Amino acid sequence: MNRYALWKYILIIVAVLLGALYTVPNLFGEAPALQISSAKATVKVDTDMPGRVDQILKQGNIKADPAYFEQSGNQGMARVRFADSDTQFAAKSLLEKQLNPDTTNPTFNVSFNLVPNTPHWMQTVHALPMARGLDLRGGVHFLLQVDTGAYLAKRQQSQESGIRAALHDKSIHYAGITPTTAGLEIAFRDDVTRQQAKDLISVKMPELTLTPGGSGDRLTLVASMSEVKIKEAIDEAVAQNIVTLSKRINGLGLTEPIIQRQGTNRIVVELPGVGDVARAREIIGRTATLEIRMVDDSIPRGTELSATVPPGSELLTSGRDAPVVLIKDPIVTGDYISSAQATTDQQTSENVVAVSMNGEGGRKMFEGTRGKVGKLMGIVLIEKGHSEVLTVAVLRAELGSNFQITMHSQDEASDLALLLRSGALAAPMEIVAESTVGPQLGAENIKKGFDSTLYGFAAITIFMVIYYLVFGAFSVLALAVNLLLLVGILSGIQATLTLPGMAAIALTLGMAIDANVLINERVREELRAGNSPQLAISNGFEHAWATILDSNITTLIVGLALLVFGTGPVRGFAVVHCLGITTSIFSSVFVSRGVVNLWYGRRKKLAGVKIGQIWKPKEG
Repeated sequence: MNRYALWKYILIIVAVLLGALYTVPNLFGEAPALQISSAKATVKVDTDMPGRVDQILKQGNIKADPAYFEQSGNQGMARVRFADSDTQFAAKSLLEKQLNPDTTNPTFNVSFNLVPNTPHWMQTVHALPMARGLDLRGGVHFLLQVDTGAYLAKRQQSQESGIRAALHDKSIHYAGITPTTAGLEIAFRDDVTRQQAKDLISVKMPELTLTPGGSGDRLTLVASMSEVKIKEAIDEAVAQNIVTLSKRINGLGLTEPIIQRQGTNRIVVELPGVGDVARAREIIGRTATLEIRMVDDSIPRGTELSATVPPGSELLTSGRDAPVVLIKDPIVTGDYISSAQATTDQQTSENVVAVSMNGEGGRKMFEGTRGKVGKLMGIVLIEKGHSEVLTVAVLRAELGSNFQITMHSQDEASDLALLLRSGALAAPMEIVAESTVGPQLGAENIKKGFDSTLYGFAAITIFMVIYYLVFGAFSVLALAVNLLLLVGILSGIQATLTLPGMAAIALTLGMAIDANVLINERVREELRAGNSPQLAISNGFEHAWATILDSNITTLIVGLALLVFGTGPVRGFAVVHCLGITTSIFSSVFVSRGVVNLWYGRRKKLAGVKIGQIWKPKEG
């Protein structure tokens, strides 16, 4: 009657073992380390870097674990672990000096880091400790506000330039374009010309709504964006800013940054482990400019370092295809680039970057490359006053709004496309709030959160064992499995644990034991009704299941609402809360019954069960 199939016990054992595997890494702690990442867009950290780091440290008589390579998205980095912080500081000074001969223009970033002490075999199966949020680790918090007004004004200027270029190319005469609060007002002398312009603009710029107006010899066409299109444009700008910030911060080697949207036009940036507010401000305010220039063909390739650079040109020695002499005046800048995608040319099977520019950028590109087929064109990234050559390409045709840049490999094409897309912020931002959390406060928060969970678990254990005896012990065992699975899942998905998350874990314990209380009381009711112990156990679990499912589903709905509509700490709480409900259903019903069946199910003549005092109604 009360026996589990073998596969169910196997499932429980596998779940517990996996939970333990992904929970244990949280007990190993962290060790001081250094992270070496690229400081330049044209330089990559490759698999040779760990060996180079090991050699430098060995020559400096600094003891460290062997360095290792790690890939994070498109960014490669090397990490090396140390026994203590003093050695970490000494190694940082040595590595910065040896890896960056020019301290004013560093090639690599050497950043302080903490790496888990988890054994390597666990790391290979992605068994890592949970990431800790700002309130548990310390660091810097910024609230940024995107200037949507400036962005829309800049976009309107771009639209105006695009309209002028489109009308000029088709020889459509107009009497002027005037920016107004309603949009761009374009004036015409006659209705035929206005209709031609309307048909052209609607094709070239489908995001614009065109409204005819005016009368007599001054007819107008007002080009504006609808509320839906404005919202889409703002969403796109905020999303692009988040991507750009992520690339900047990840590229500098900061671990576990949190960058997320808050509301319509705000972005939250949290940098755990960073205590220098000035440095964090510098990271966020970092700007990069892209320029497309022509190569000075008066200087033969290969003779740049020895040749005399003519006025109006400059020699660039940093970058993938450097040295090269480029004309100073750019054809276009990155501001005119609408999109850039790495792809493969269908005809030649070459790796290319497909670039699209807005109307004004396409016009400038055509004028700058007209009559220059066969000549060389360079793409330059300017960051912190330093210019780097991303690539030098041969012009195969006069370029316009859409063109391709041929690259040597798919990786190079992907890197260039990324830089072209996110070299600069889509919209200006300002810091409206900032705060700093010290590491001591973070450690104190961890201790308090851990203690609250531990004491809560201990109190539940004492109550359940005293009140329900053996069944109480079973309930506590199921609760322990629930906690093990919850922490294991959070570690496995690398969720960021915050104080609200720790509160959700404590809340999960209370909710999970509530299901076991329902089961135990149902079994008691069956025993009061005079049923045999085996039948009481079977009916008790079956009757309690519907109640447990209903209560947990309603709570899960609330948790999902918090997850969908909440932001920041609220979402952190919701993630743990929803996962906790799932694991509590599994442990309180499936695991708990498995233990009860294992203990009592094989006894044919079961006289009674130890479930505490069974109060029977007095016979009247």
